[in-house]
Amino acid sequence: MEIKPNFDKRGGLLPVITQDEKSREVLMLAYANQEAYELTLKTGIATYYSTSRNEIWVKGKTSGDTQIIKEILIDCDEDALLYKVIQQGKGACHTGERTCFYRSIKIN
Repeated sequence: MEIKPNFDKRGGLLPVITQDEKSREVLMLAYANQEAYELTLKTGIATYYSTSRNEIWVKGKTSGDTQIIKEILIDCDEDALLYKVIQQGKGACHTGERTCFYRSIKIN
């Protein structure tokens, strides 16, 4: 049985958690549509769907901060993905930080 993401389930976009392959640090959360997912498989470079620009987004195409895919995991419902990557360049975040999760919320 072939395991494939179910893009119909969530209106064509699936959440993608991106994680550093070696450190296991969560780098970012993004989305993929069918086209972005297929480009990721074809090229081996993390490709997403930008919800703010409504277009395919090849990570690192303009910044040089490319993510090389090492493994793709899928959740049990086939509607969320985890990309394990080698992060090249400065980092994953557009702010210049290594990860998009660099701020913490104070808990009382």
